[in-house]
Amino acid sequence: MQAIKPVTKPTKQRKMLYQAPDHIRHKLFAAPLSPELRASHGVKALPVRSGDTARIMRGDHKGFEGKITRIDRKKYRIYVEGLTREKVDGTTIFVPIHPSKVMITNLNLDDKWRKKILERKKEAEKKVEEAAKKPPEEVVKVKEEAIEEKAAVEEKIPEKKRKKRKRKVAKKPAVEKAKEKTEEAKKEKKQKAKKTRAKRKITKKTEGGT
Repeated sequence: MQAIKPVTKPTKQRKMLYQAPDHIRHKLFAAPLSPELRASHGVKALPVRSGDTARIMRGDHKGFEGKITRIDRKKYRIYVEGLTREKVDGTTIFVPIHPSKVMITNLNLDDKWRKKILERKKEAEKKVEEAAKKPPEEVVKVKEEAIEEKAAVEEKIPEKKRKKRKRKVAKKPAVEKAKEKTEEAKKEKKQKAKKTRAKRKITKKTEGGT
């Protein structure tokens, strides 16, 4: 399977955000749970749903708490009950809030599928914690066996041989060997050419009678 590279270009990131399908938009609506809910359910964050009670943690309306009445997945905004503002013409509208600025204080557990999600996440976190506390015995055994084997091998090898092993130089790669061979061949050719030139000079002198 081909690995997907992380997108770093801001224009591409925005495009992915605004053109995201519905199942990914649902994940982007995740908000952190309050410390009480985190302790009881063993989950750090969940996607916000209508019916949950949430507390606003950032912005001008910080500290306001109320029930979530509507979720707008197209614009990535949620609307809290009681949080309204007046327009210039006098009409009141709900203030849109981004889900990342909110903390869930009470969960709406009417949906049985949401309960199953919470149970599954709780079990997964428990397994991770157990694995972190107790490392697998097999791995420990394998490490101990490897250490013992190494010690036994070192005891058998005399000290002189150990020193020689350390002094061993790494083998030259094939490319370097090929270069050396070509250089040697060039040197041999030059030497042969010098000898032939010297012979020619001697023969010319003998023919001329000098």
